[in-house]
Amino acid sequence: MTERQMQIGEVAERTGLSLRTIRHYEEVDLVIPSARSKGGFRLYTGADIERLMVVRRMKPLGFTLEEMRDLLEITDRLSSRGADPNAAEESARLRERLDAYRKVADARCETLRAQLMAAEDFAATLRRRLEETA
Repeated sequence: MTERQMQIGEVAERTGLSLRTIRHYEEVDLVIPSARSKGGFRLYTGADIERLMVVRRMKPLGFTLEEMRDLLEITDRLSSRGADPNAAEESARLRERLDAYRKVADARCETLRAQLMAAEDFAATLRRRLEETA
């Protein structure tokens, strides 16, 4: 059974990304459509959508396009390891790099949580002031 392929409009709907953003990610080699229709339309698979979602989740954490590309390469290589005798050694190096990205993501999430707390505190202060002046 072949995997279902979707056109860019459906992918945009599923991912919450704009058509323009998806096309941009293709231009910068983050996501390449799995195929093209006879009419030249981009066709995406579930794996392509997963890849787009990784990029979408990295963006608010401030990762650069190069870092996104590197992380995707790491995950691609980890998922395609074969019976190569050097695979275990390479896998360990790739996992170390992946863990470094995880640590950066964790730290950036903590920063965002602190910023959100400050923003919520500020909004609460404004609500109290409005109540006091009513």
